[in-house]
Amino acid sequence: MTHEIKHLVKQVWEGQQQGLQSVLATVVALEGSSYRRPGVRMLIQDNGNTIGAVSGGCVEKEVQRQAQSVFESGVPKVMTYDGRLRLGCEGVIYILLEPIRLTPALQSKFEAVFQNRKTFESTTFYEFAPQENKSFGTQFFFEGVPHALRDSFSTPQENLQSFKQTFPPLFQLYLFGAEHDAVVFCKAAAALGWEVTVIAPPDESKTKQFFEGAEAFVTPTFDALDLSRIDAQTAVLLMTHSFSKDVQYLLALDKIQPAYLGILGPKHRRERVIEQLLNFNPEVSLSFLEALHGPSGINIGAESAEEIAVSILAEILSVIRNQKPVQLKEKTGSIHD
Repeated sequence: MTHEIKHLVKQVWEGQQQGLQSVLATVVALEGSSYRRPGVRMLIQDNGNTIGAVSGGCVEKEVQRQAQSVFESGVPKVMTYDGRLRLGCEGVIYILLEPIRLTPALQSKFEAVFQNRKTFESTTFYEFAPQENKSFGTQFFFEGVPHALRDSFSTPQENLQSFKQTFPPLFQLYLFGAEHDAVVFCKAAAALGWEVTVIAPPDESKTKQFFEGAEAFVTPTFDALDLSRIDAQTAVLLMTHSFSKDVQYLLALDKIQPAYLGILGPKHRRERVIEQLLNFNPEVSLSFLEALHGPSGINIGAESAEEIAVSILAEILSVIRNQKPVQLKEKTGSIHD
């Protein structure tokens, strides 16, 4: 959910520059089942704009309506929404509505943790009943130091309920390749909130403008690749359509430990790439080779570039969330287990 926080903070800050007030809605608790889990947020601004969502669409209008009293009073409140009385959901969700105003110092704190790929936390204080309370609210913790979302919020009452979250660094994708399918894949990954860095060979004629949603587009030589930001919150995908380039990139990548490492192409091509890799560097670790997903993707009968992107993104999600792909109708337990 880190990407959602980043987006909402950006919208709050830009809205403040235009003189807009904002109310933050946070799902803090759930009884039964719902479209999304606690921790999701949306933003309501006093010009009628809403950013984000706390459900599949059935709750948002009521959240917007109830936020009006928070705009008027400046006092946070808890609202409930009983999905059992409506089609589609079978639970009761508790949502905290609170004013949010970023100081320049707090906005800089958020920018720093996003840019430096730091983990941070939050604690939201509330009660299990629809009511207003000046002690309700959210604190974000950067290196253990609390920062409130509004000036009037200080130390919360000890008897309040609390909902805590940890936000890891933004998930990122290092995408090697600049062909049509890489352009499609970049757009799809960015839509998930991932930060995408596209790496292309130095002779590539395309620019960043071709890659909708890309955070960066770089064209280094093979021996000048900067891999310092690749971490456990990173997926790496090779889709260069060049046998020699895949081998050279893998030679440069052989010490990384990303969350996911994938290569496009059929099994026999993967084996040829690995064989050539070992010819150049017999010391490549077995763990590196075993971590290589190739062919990337899960079997959904994908044919077009768009469908292949869905297949590979689904596999990456299944790997980073430790889930075995299965039809939901065959899954036991709740969807979000």
